[in-house]
Amino acid sequence: MYYVYIATNFTNSVLYTGMTNNLKRRMHEHRNKLTSGFSSKYNIKKLIYYDTFDNPKDAIAAEKRVKGWTRIKKINLIKTINPEFRNLDEKD
Repeated sequence: MYYVYIATNFTNSVLYTGMTNNLKRRMHEHRNKLTSGFSSKYNIKKLIYYDTFDNPKDAIAAEKRVKGWTRIKKINLIKTINPEFRNLDEKD
């Protein structure tokens, strides 16, 4: 299983789009700042959207597509499954 996800900080001011084959592990990495870069710098810790794919090529294509979208288009996508922007990560 492969995931395309959008995560944010606790004020929802920054959106991070990523792809992984292990969403629980990846969110653990975000929460604990285990990788340096954008997500660590902007405190990306809250999972607000994800979609699943059976094949990695489809997931990579979807990630690239979403990354190219405007912020408002990403927000509209998030609202289709999570209008309150609640944390979808089971950890919280």
